[in-house]
Amino acid sequence: MAQSTDKIFKVIVIGDSNSGKTTLTYRFCERAFIDLTETTIGVDIRTRTLEVDGENVTLEFWDTAGQERFRESMLKSYYRNAHAVVFVYDVSEPTTFHSLRKWIEESENNFLTEVPKIIIGNKCDKGIVVPRRDAQVLADSFNIPLFETSAKDDSGCDNVDGIFFTLAQKLKYNRTFLPKSNNVKVGAKMKM
Repeated sequence: MAQSTDKIFKVIVIGDSNSGKTTLTYRFCERAFIDLTETTIGVDIRTRTLEVDGENVTLEFWDTAGQERFRESMLKSYYRNAHAVVFVYDVSEPTTFHSLRKWIEESENNFLTEVPKIIIGNKCDKGIVVPRRDAQVLADSFNIPLFETSAKDDSGCDNVDGIFFTLAQKLKYNRTFLPKSNNVKVGAKMKM
């Protein structure tokens, strides 16, 4: 049996509007999929506590607004005291992928160079338009692990719970992710 919550980690979730940040965090935290969501204004906070090697670890997700008009005024305060960053793009919408570099660079400009980061290509159930190879090249250029999943149906891609459980383990043990030469390979699946 796990001890009481010992560790709480602030995880900011960043990406363009309509990339699926809300549905992804909702799926993980509430263990359900919501089909319709309103555009996030400001930040939505969701939590889920996991048992990692007999100890409770709480991931506190800060689901940020992806719209430019909200980003400028609020996002910098969300970066404060973040323990990890999750970048989300929609694999069926190339414009959300093309914005990733700006989001990653912005996070690094806000002193988040040493925290664990992951990139998640969401909405695999809709069909992949952004080639995995292109996403992997970008991820490798920043030394960030890449996953592809679907908040709606992750049966044919990386498992939503598995992705965030791996992040919880990294945070608990204060480990950095593997160097880019050892990152998830194209077509690889996460095992639990």
